[in-house]
Amino acid sequence: MSDINELNVGRRWYVAHTFTGYENKVKASLEKVIENRKLEEKIFNIQIPTETVIEKKKDGSEKIVEHKLFPGYIYIEMIMTEETWHAVRNITGVTSFVGPGSKPVPLPEEEVAKLITSNALKVEVKETAPVFKIGDSVEVVTGLFEGMTGIVQSVSDDAKTVTVLIKRGRRDMPVEIDSGSLKPEQY
Repeated sequence: MSDINELNVGRRWYVAHTFTGYENKVKASLEKVIENRKLEEKIFNIQIPTETVIEKKKDGSEKIVEHKLFPGYIYIEMIMTEETWHAVRNITGVTSFVGPGSKPVPLPEEEVAKLITSNALKVEVKETAPVFKIGDSVEVVTGLFEGMTGIVQSVSDDAKTVTVLIKRGRRDMPVEIDSGSLKPEQY
């Protein structure tokens, strides 16, 4: 990456792609690297944009949940140099910087402004999806298969996705669907 120093445009925000679910681990590792290598003057801020949501369950109870707005990405305010590029890229879980090829591209100022204003605490009330069991008859209420009915074949461990057997012609087709897009079939 000999041309990284040519990309140095001062203190800017960059986006690093990570393995989904590793965002917090990458952030913690990067904070340790910054401290150990004394890079506080070159890497200033690390953010994982999230929103806080109050989910309302069927039983009336409420639960505060934090959702990542962009799973698999972290935002880093830094001065792009060979040293900082290597510091970020060599962290386990980081796959690349966002940009063409291997050249990191800073976020445009207007995008940064949108992120900063949208990163304010958002509180919304959402109904959580009902929990389905294998064998339940369900109706798809949103998406490509909206209006179709089927039988629950399997439910993911976190109950967020459900595999439904939907009848298409003479065959049953297994389709993985977000549990929020389903409702129990009404007879």
